[in-house]
Amino acid sequence: MSDKVLIVDDDPAILKLLTKVMLSNDLLPATAASGREAISKIYEESYDVILMDVSLGDMEGFEIIRDVRARGINTPIMIVSGRSEDYDSLYGLSLGADDYITKPFRPLVLGAKVKALIRRNKTNAAPNSENVRCGPFSYSPSTMRFYKNNEELILSAKESAMLLLFLTHPQQIFTKEMIYEHVWGNTIAIDDNAIMVYVNRLRGKIEDDNKKPQHILTVRGLGYRFVP
Repeated sequence: MSDKVLIVDDDPAILKLLTKVMLSNDLLPATAASGREAISKIYEESYDVILMDVSLGDMEGFEIIRDVRARGINTPIMIVSGRSEDYDSLYGLSLGADDYITKPFRPLVLGAKVKALIRRNKTNAAPNSENVRCGPFSYSPSTMRFYKNNEELILSAKESAMLLLFLTHPQQIFTKEMIYEHVWGNTIAIDDNAIMVYVNRLRGKIEDDNKKPQHILTVRGLGYRFVP
């Protein structure tokens, strides 16, 4: 059964192009030409990845990402936008998007990135037989949910991948290259800003005081270390 992709864009030409790209990669595309239509489809059925434009006719794509993540929906989201400013990409990542690509894009590159995102998400979500416990934190493979002191943590796909890496390797120092390879799947073009954004987002969800982190510690000149 083909993986399902929801394409959200208010430009009919872009919808048509992205649909062709997804079909050429053996993916099953669905489309939404407005923010309201996208929200309706996301809440009615599940998708393996969502391609999200930022500028929609009735709302900003950022609003949809914020709402989806607030509801605990962890479907990978890739922003496909004509905006190329660093602020937009970092803001999208901070809200819970998993990747960002600008228009015009190369269809082969986009298709490869979408399939890699789906593959990594399925790998990270693959169930194991035993729960993971580390200090006040725990992870249930059967439900793919994280907890701190028995209270559920609502995390995006990349935040989940990063926290699971930390929980299964407490006290180990991870370089940015190691984190990027595990969470993003490559070390060819490491994005330091993306790593920083996700570390800060994860700290905001698991630390008692984000300004004085006790669990995700920065090891100057090396990377990060997780202390349960």
